[in-house]
Amino acid sequence: MPNTYLEDTLITLEARLIAQRRLLARMVAEMPPEARETLLSWINEREVMRDGQEDPGAVPDAVDALPLSIAQEFQQIATLARRHHRSSDL
Repeated sequence: MPNTYLEDTLITLEARLIAQRRLLARMVAEMPPEARETLLSWINEREVMRDGQEDPGAVPDAVDALPLSIAQEFQQIATLARRHHRSSDL
């Protein structure tokens, strides 16, 4: 069964996001060490959503979804950047 317009749009958006994430990670990895560490520290502060929840097992609702997604994206970019940097040191 062919994809619907919405499914095609979501696939396209996800592909673009992945490409941008990889490009950003590569750019961070190639930065001079001091600038890279400053930026990774800044990202690290944003990797975890600061919501004040006391229950770590609580399921986020629609209001929490956007900040949580942003925090996850920062985490993925930082992880990729660190991986690229380590592989370039080999």
